[in-house]
Amino acid sequence: MDHPQPKKIVPKKTPIPEQRPELRRANFEEVALGYTPEQAISEASRCLQCKKPLCITGCPVNVPIPRFIKAIHENDFARAIAIIKETNLLPAVCGRVCPQEGQCEKFCTLSKKYEPVAIGRLERFAADWERKQGDGRLPDIASATGKRVAVVGSGPSGLTCAYDLAKLGHAVTIYEALHEPGGVLIYGIPEFRLPKEIVAREISVLKRMGVTIITNAVIGKLITIDELMREYDVCYIGTGAGLPRFMGIPGENLNGVYSANEFLTRINLMRAYRFPEYDTPVRRGDRIVVVGGGNVAMDSARTALRLGAKTVSLVYRRSLAELPARKEEVHHAGEEGIAFELCTNPVRLVGDSNGHVSAVECVRMDLCELDDSGRKKPAAVAGSEFFLPADVVIIAVGTGANPLIAQSAADLAVTRHKHLVVDEETGKTSKEGVYAGGDIVTGAATVISAMGAGRKAAKAMHDALANKSAAKEKN
Repeated sequence: MDHPQPKKIVPKKTPIPEQRPELRRANFEEVALGYTPEQAISEASRCLQCKKPLCITGCPVNVPIPRFIKAIHENDFARAIAIIKETNLLPAVCGRVCPQEGQCEKFCTLSKKYEPVAIGRLERFAADWERKQGDGRLPDIASATGKRVAVVGSGPSGLTCAYDLAKLGHAVTIYEALHEPGGVLIYGIPEFRLPKEIVAREISVLKRMGVTIITNAVIGKLITIDELMREYDVCYIGTGAGLPRFMGIPGENLNGVYSANEFLTRINLMRAYRFPEYDTPVRRGDRIVVVGGGNVAMDSARTALRLGAKTVSLVYRRSLAELPARKEEVHHAGEEGIAFELCTNPVRLVGDSNGHVSAVECVRMDLCELDDSGRKKPAAVAGSEFFLPADVVIIAVGTGANPLIAQSAADLAVTRHKHLVVDEETGKTSKEGVYAGGDIVTGAATVISAMGAGRKAAKAMHDALANKSAAKEKN
């Protein structure tokens, strides 16, 4: 009797085609070019189709990962994208920018011995395939409930909440402070990682579903939460964490010093990289210094390089092992020629006679005992001061909560860091009928975790609306 042969495991991911470093460092076109159908099918064949797929639990929006990968393996790309969109409005975005290595792929069974399945690359492939076919079909939408929902902020959390509630038949209106919807997806992530056309197309699905998006609407200034609650049955706050932080060192008020938020917003949302076609100037220089070690710092450094800088130095106070940015982004930055000044900390910014930054005074750091986060705590090395010449300095050391909502609504409970306090399971705030999620609650985190918060709150909001309707009918 013949026995079935065990599946032959391919130990490594199918490589994804990329622009060569010497070319991409001078343009804003996408770095990763995506799988071909043949490459996608080959990579999908690596999936073990586990009976208890832990990869799903590692995904904050619970995409049915083995099911969509199986569809790709079977050359049924239409079914694959339909499966993804059961839970995820933004597959083309997530496939590009989510840190899959710390989420779904981390729990892939293959990762115990080999490289995990390239879940993110396959998700991107399915979304890109659909885009090439046309508009794509809309999800099933329930009958209108007559309930009205306000969503404040059109970042990944707000968009996801709106998507789930619109599918359930509620009338959803999104309020966005900026002139384009998308939040951090549109102002924070560079074109070479996430083309803005991709974001616009994903958002267009919401519009086709009947969701209203109102831009240039600063909630907390033009309209208060109390005023919104007079018009809507429930409200979701997803305003993010876009308040820049600085280091508090001398010289941060010099010309040529940017927060990463301002720098990236000018480049991405306001298209400064295409000046003078877009009338949004940004200071360019030959010698750029970026302070920080996260994905925002990496985005800033790689963007500055593409603006024509001769040298870009990334200053980070810990070692490469502690660098919080995605390994893929660090690898790409190194390939492109970004210089890493590790175990280094700025102590002063130096200006010239015209008030422009001209250098960064730094000190070398020694990593000592562990701090509260479990990482080695850096301590300055006496007598190790040195200067890095700089025409432009970009500070990318984190962000704070958007303060407008909390300032304008006294009955919204906040933490000492001004993040909104919510019930962890439902996203419910201290104010009746108001829910919140994403970075305004957690502080700066990932796109997909913000989306997960939006989904969780949408379910709780729908349940609350259904219970209210049932109670009304009973009376």
